[in-house]
Amino acid sequence: MKIIVKKGMLRCGHDGSVVNEPSQQWVRVTGSPVLVQPDPRGRSINGCPNIGLNIKPCKTTLVVQKGYSTFLRIGGRGVCLDTVEGYTDGTPPGAVKYTVRSPGQEMVEAST
Repeated sequence: MKIIVKKGMLRCGHDGSVVNEPSQQWVRVTGSPVLVQPDPRGRSINGCPNIGLNIKPCKTTLVVQKGYSTFLRIGGRGVCLDTVEGYTDGTPPGAVKYTVRSPGQEMVEAST
């Protein structure tokens, strides 16, 4: 599994784009900071097209459900792997997930 860096692409289930904001800056791959726990929790989602009467578009990522390495850590926090997924705050509640489309680099891998 590849580790995720800031340049990685995460999307909500409706194809809105998650804004990556790494919580650490000192470890980088190809010049881009590596994402670590609790990333990408609490990040903005732009461009979710799920809009309508009584429908809330995805605006924020919620807690990561899976996808952190228990083996590779930075500052004691597990790095994010390309298997990261969690739910968004969009409707219907508890049904719309965000997932990784691209880790943002192809050189570094880690195990769970």
